[in-house]
Amino acid sequence: MESRATSKQRRLWDRTAPDYDRGIAWFERNLLRDGREWLGARTRGSVLMVAVGTGRDLPFLHDDVTAVAGIDLSPPMLDQARARATELARSADLREGDAEHLSFADASFDTVTCVLSLCTIPRPEAALAEARRVLRPGGRLLLLDHIGSTWPPVRLGQWLVEAITVPSAGEHFTRRQLGRVRGLGFEIVESDRYGLGMIERVHAVKPA
Repeated sequence: MESRATSKQRRLWDRTAPDYDRGIAWFERNLLRDGREWLGARTRGSVLMVAVGTGRDLPFLHDDVTAVAGIDLSPPMLDQARARATELARSADLREGDAEHLSFADASFDTVTCVLSLCTIPRPEAALAEARRVLRPGGRLLLLDHIGSTWPPVRLGQWLVEAITVPSAGEHFTRRQLGRVRGLGFEIVESDRYGLGMIERVHAVKPA
C-alpha cells in the first residue's frame, strides 16, 4: 500500500508536470550545467531511470545503452517522457512506479540513474537499496542531485527554505546521499561537487 508521503508526492508532481521543464530552466542553465551530459556519458547496457520525470536525461544516454526503462510516480510526467522518447526515436519502457518499491527482478540492469529526485523521495535509503537490488554485480549507480552547499551563507539559506519546503512539498535542500551509497556497500568511482557546492554527482559500482 502506498504511503501517505508518497501519495502527497504523486499529487505534487501531477500538478507540477505541465510547467516542470520551463520552471527548471534557470536552475539547469546556471547550477546543474553539464550534469545531465556527465551522467548520460556513463550509462551502459540496460538502464533504469528512477524518477524519470519528463525524460530530460533521455537525449544524453550513451550510444552503448541497449535498453531503457524508467519509472515515475506521476502519469502526466510520464506522458511527457514518452513524447520525448518518441521525438528521439528512443525505445523505452516508461511506467508508473515507486522508487521505494521497484517492480523489477533482482539483478535486472547494468545501470541505474536517479536525477534531482532523492531530495523529495520520502525514504531515500529505501530507494537506494532498491537500486542496489535491481543492479547486476558490477553495475553502475549514477546520481545527480542538489545538496547542502559548502558555502555557509548559502547553506543557511537552504536551511531556512527547508522550513517551508519540507512540510509543504517534501523538498529537502540539504540531504546528501554519498554516505548512504557507501553504507550500502557500493564502491565510489567518482564523486564531485560544483555550483556553489550545491550540486553533487556520484558514479558508484555494485561489487561483483
